[in-house]
Amino acid sequence: GGLVLFAIFSLVMDVFKIGYYSSFYSCLSAIKIIYPIVQAIFVVVQTYFLWVSAKDCIHVHLNVTRCGLMLTLTTNLAVWMSAVTDESVHKAHSKLKKNMTEEIFRWLLKGNLPILGMRSSSVEECNCNSQICQIFKNGYFWLYPFNIEYSLFASAMVYVMWKNVGRFIDHHSPHIQRLKFRLFRRTFFVGIMLGLIILVSGLGVLILYEVQVNSSAEPSKKSQALTMYYIFNIVCLSLMSLVCIGGSVIYRFDKRDMDRHKNPTRTLDVALLMGAALGQYAISYYSIVAIVASTPRDAISALNLTYALLMIAQHTFQNIFIIEGLHRQPP
Repeated sequence: GGLVLFAIFSLVMDVFKIGYYSSFYSCLSAIKIIYPIVQAIFVVVQTYFLWVSAKDCIHVHLNVTRCGLMLTLTTNLAVWMSAVTDESVHKAHSKLKKNMTEEIFRWLLKGNLPILGMRSSSVEECNCNSQICQIFKNGYFWLYPFNIEYSLFASAMVYVMWKNVGRFIDHHSPHIQRLKFRLFRRTFFVGIMLGLIILVSGLGVLILYEVQVNSSAEPSKKSQALTMYYIFNIVCLSLMSLVCIGGSVIYRFDKRDMDRHKNPTRTLDVALLMGAALGQYAISYYSIVAIVASTPRDAISALNLTYALLMIAQHTFQNIFIIEGLHRQPP
């Protein structure tokens, strides 16, 4: 279901890209328009394949199957890297346009700033001036995250299928029970309500922060926005850390055994969890180094330092809690 949801948004993004590039096809190479068409076909075919075959455990033509699945996996990773690069270049150009005059920006794109990784083949000829062109351009840019998530989602599913090729499942292993979800059970209901409150509050704080930082020229207003942003995140991270520690403590009093059976899906979950946390660890580490080395040290720096330290602690406690939960036997 999640894969289909991301696939739909990816197809919408491809439609927007086709419309955007078609707006000035006369000065672009045909590959620019062909690429999103081929990508849309790939998304449809792959989504159908995974929907039909995700639960299959193949025991015939093992080498051919492994080769095909690995080719699909690497294709998804290539699409993911392409989308991330394209989005990064777009953000860099948007930032330059915001901070410079149009004449300087054109001069840089003509070849005087090679660090951008691309030249403007014909800036004057390929301008996107019409309203419909702007809609297509902004639309596909905002849909990039869905395409990125689709590629990662599909890569994970294909990897699990690749690991399951030729695998024999032990039928004597304990049967996994399905947990019954009841919305108005006291613990579930309280958790959902608290989560929704935090989510809505976070969106409100983010909107206020973006508005005050981008629209206000007064340093005091920006300082207030930063203070509000950091305090809210510090409170949330503290609560999350305490909850994860509490969950790990509860595990110590649980009499269930640990599940040590080979499970490719769980192994992948743990690897992705740890790999994703490495990026946040690196960001927090560099933030701490920058804050400690910078002068002067004011209240914003103290809040930023606290935020970075809590981010490391929260990810550590959360990963421990989740990994322990993945290895618990069902009740």
